[in-house]
Amino acid sequence: METNTLELKEYLRNHYIKPSTIRIKILKYLMENKTHPTVDEIYEALTDDIPTLSKTSVYNTLDIFLKKGVVAIVTIDEKESRYDIDTSIHGHFKCENCGKIYDFKVFVTDLEEEGIEDFEINKKSIYYSGICNKCKTQGNGSSVL
Repeated sequence: METNTLELKEYLRNHYIKPSTIRIKILKYLMENKTHPTVDEIYEALTDDIPTLSKTSVYNTLDIFLKKGVVAIVTIDEKESRYDIDTSIHGHFKCENCGKIYDFKVFVTDLEEEGIEDFEINKKSIYYSGICNKCKTQGNGSSVL
């Protein structure tokens, strides 16, 4: 999805975030690459376009995006945090072979929680792992991660 700078600036303003070159570029990357990227992937993708970019700037921008509800953090394993521009309720499946993360629909109203009826739930996360269909059909069904 190609997004223009004016739309991105407006999107940031609507989330009470002051637009800056770095914030606009990171938001554009996330909107056009819905691959659940890591900080390193975002940094590597944008350093040619923004030579002065630092990983600290990427972390700080993503932290602001998290606080303002622009992105969600996806932590399927302890080794890495990934960022998802889709903040709607949905599940994630991580392939143990290729490492790709797939989104899938979840109907949270169908889930039953017992023993926490009086709790205030602020977030629900559903994570699956296994072998994706692509790796399975290519015969790459054994885990390499």
